[in-house]
Amino acid sequence: MIVPKRASRSSGPPRAAPRNGHPDGDRRETGLPVGPVASSRSSERSPGPARDPLLRMVSLARPRGARFALGVLAGAVATASAVALLATAAWLIATAAAHPPITALGVAVVATRALGVTRGVARYLERLVTHDAALRTLSDVRVRVYERLARTEPVRRFRSGDLVTRLVGDTDATQDLLIRGLTPPAAALVTGAGVVVLSTAVLVPGGVLLAAGLLLGGVAVPLLAAAAGRGPGRRAAAARAELATALVDALHGAPDLHAHGAMAAAVARVEAADAALTRVARRDATLLGLGAGASALVAGLTLWGTLLLGVAAVGDGALSTVGLAVLVLTALAAFEVVAPLPAVAARLGGLRASATRLFDVLDTPPAVTRRPAVPVRDEPGLRIRGLRVRYGPDGPWVLDGLDLDLPPGRRIAVVGPSGVGKSTLASVLFRFRDPDGGTVHLDGVDVTTQDPDDVRRAIGGVPADPHVFDATVRANLLLARPGATDAELSTVLDRVRLTAALAAAGGLDAETGPHGDRLSGGMRTRLALARALLADPRVLVLDEPTAHLDPETRDAVLADVLDVTRGRSLVLITHDPAGLDALDEVVDLAR
Repeated sequence: MIVPKRASRSSGPPRAAPRNGHPDGDRRETGLPVGPVASSRSSERSPGPARDPLLRMVSLARPRGARFALGVLAGAVATASAVALLATAAWLIATAAAHPPITALGVAVVATRALGVTRGVARYLERLVTHDAALRTLSDVRVRVYERLARTEPVRRFRSGDLVTRLVGDTDATQDLLIRGLTPPAAALVTGAGVVVLSTAVLVPGGVLLAAGLLLGGVAVPLLAAAAGRGPGRRAAAARAELATALVDALHGAPDLHAHGAMAAAVARVEAADAALTRVARRDATLLGLGAGASALVAGLTLWGTLLLGVAAVGDGALSTVGLAVLVLTALAAFEVVAPLPAVAARLGGLRASATRLFDVLDTPPAVTRRPAVPVRDEPGLRIRGLRVRYGPDGPWVLDGLDLDLPPGRRIAVVGPSGVGKSTLASVLFRFRDPDGGTVHLDGVDVTTQDPDDVRRAIGGVPADPHVFDATVRANLLLARPGATDAELSTVLDRVRLTAALAAAGGLDAETGPHGDRLSGGMRTRLALARALLADPRVLVLDEPTAHLDPETRDAVLADVLDVTRGRSLVLITHDPAGLDALDEVVDLAR
């Protein structure tokens, strides 16, 4: 017998004004975060002054700091060996021109060979150590991102294509920063100081000029490149995200776009996003070329200045001809130290934008929190008291003082028109979000004091628009119980009347297609229901299991639901009150 029951409310009007047209906060329609008052909590993420995203990204490598230090040392040895190799070669050639005894050149010959070998070995070790440490750090970052997505469900807070860019390109920027933005500058600092000391020992004015040139080429030019690259880097990150979003939207929405004649517009959007990214890439290439040109100009001017100073010193007798050769070629080799820095600096803008986007994901506040434990009451079943939920600190109450009792084995329906708070109630029960007021107890235990995964094993079911993975029917079912046998899977398919419908397609081996497109709407709903039954939660929550179905299919699915849930605690959420006579109680949230 259907017993209409008014959902009790502590205060306020019967229904609050819609927020953005959807007071229910329905995840399918509004795209709102599945988290408790996300806008209010976002302000709590940064209690102190914000750290630079690049520094935060570098700090991710702190556990492998020793490896990176070893890589910097190896890089400095490789660069220093290159400089020393050219200086030794200069001394060897200049000295050999005077036709000394061959024994006088023996040490230089051996040193040349040794430096050549050392340079290659050190460069290999530098690449090996730094790439190993960077890849391990990148792996850790990916794990952190995936764990954050799994635990806080910020997936719905980002558009799908943009999220893919954050997971791939922006996460990979960690590796680029650590390999190209950390090791070269540190190695340049160590080697550059040594080269300046060597040149100063040969000729003081030459050493001073070389120091000035290295400062210009290794500090001033990179700083200008970094300042000029900040805007293009930020625009490049946004352009990549826009291109990925437009492409994913066009691919996933292709059937509807074709049906409405909008595919041309979608393709035009992809082309426009690609053109915007190409323009940014051209500006970036221009910037890199200007940085390389400026660095080469500084190197050339420094070399000419060193040559003039050296020639003057030779004329004054303050420097030998051999010393002149060593001084000039050392100055030439020294700029190998700072040559990569302008290109690295020019990319810092893009790396900073990627880091900002990466930490937007990592800093997403938890959708649910675990509160301190409270004493357990002797109250079997599900008990809701004074439940209040809203989607913003100043937004209307979607649920305002809801009371609900579900003793073990009782089956109730929660009905009401769209926007009344039904899916919000399901989100609270599934622990997709925390209540903003009131309590939800299961067998006398406040669910907010328990691990969310433990609660979901006890309270489970079918959320609104359940996802069907692009895999076999068997793989989709095994998500609920990985150790289930084929016999158990076939039994649960029989219970939801899917066996006959899937027989021609291969039964358990039938492919569901992307988003379950190879199945009808009713079959997808039945598959999701079978998955929920296989999980066997103590309280089964079904959120709109008959939505989007024609009346005949809806009645058949509803009859199957009521048949397979006999003796089980059930919360059936639906906007359609038809066919609910077999339930123990109907709660109308609109009353």
